[in-house]
Amino acid sequence: MGRGDLTDAEWDRLLPFLPVSNGRCGRWRDHRQVIDGILYRVRTGVQWRDLPERFGPWKTVYERHRLWSGDGTWERLFQQVQAEADAAGEIDWDISVDSTIVRAHQHAAGAHRPASSAKGGRNVRTPGRNAVAESRRPAGGGGAGGEGLGRSRGGFTTKVHLSADGRCRPLSLIVTPGQRADCTQFKPVLEKIRIPKLGPGRPRKKPDSVAADKAYSNGPCREYLRRRGIRHAIPEKTDSQAARLRKGSAGGRPPGFDEERYKKRNTIERAINRLKQHRAVATRYDKRRYVYLGTATAAALTIWLRS
Repeated sequence: MGRGDLTDAEWDRLLPFLPVSNGRCGRWRDHRQVIDGILYRVRTGVQWRDLPERFGPWKTVYERHRLWSGDGTWERLFQQVQAEADAAGEIDWDISVDSTIVRAHQHAAGAHRPASSAKGGRNVRTPGRNAVAESRRPAGGGGAGGEGLGRSRGGFTTKVHLSADGRCRPLSLIVTPGQRADCTQFKPVLEKIRIPKLGPGRPRKKPDSVAADKAYSNGPCREYLRRRGIRHAIPEKTDSQAARLRKGSAGGRPPGFDEERYKKRNTIERAINRLKQHRAVATRYDKRRYVYLGTATAAALTIWLRS
């Protein structure tokens, strides 16, 4: 077993939830060998063609990662590992929300426009043996913005928005262009938290409390949390405080702020640091947004398996 490969205990946790062959399209190449190859690339950021031979054909490893990123397999594995931790009472539901900028490599540019987005909405490609595989790809295109690429102070960048539990483990992930404001993704990040029950029952979606920095200090974010009955620790911006004081009694009461709870917000910074230990996450090489999200999800999965 190489450094970074799945241990026997980690493999046993994933095995029950992996796809199985339907008997009509041939057999899958050994899942464990391929997953080890995917994790090697996520950890090192190496080009797919440069994968060591012990992982098998590089194209098989890449296509498996692309397929599982598109059909939600990585997301399901991620949620199942979270479900096991929740059933054992190992999740700290005092969560934090933040985002991080990721520099996009030049190889991340130039994704081909999907056939379904051709002029007139017609699919100009002739259906063939790859028709089923193509339909699994999530919608994209629309230029760099449609693939989660943009321009910010850091240059050609992508932004990863995430939430993390009190033990520095990612709970949900969203990818946007680098210039997208943090507050616009506050609601989607929280609504993507969905941890299923191992037995009967609805999945858990609501945290006990949320901590976030001043980037999320606005009316819509606070109103959303208030409507869901979620306690929060978000500091008030200086200009917002000044505007409220100028209005006198018409400005209303200051928002509540728990300083002790806010001290735990460092958990999201530490979760980002753990996520960026994976070089294919710290620098984006993937052209398609859904593939890069799958890369980040696979990295988050390993954090949960090894925490």
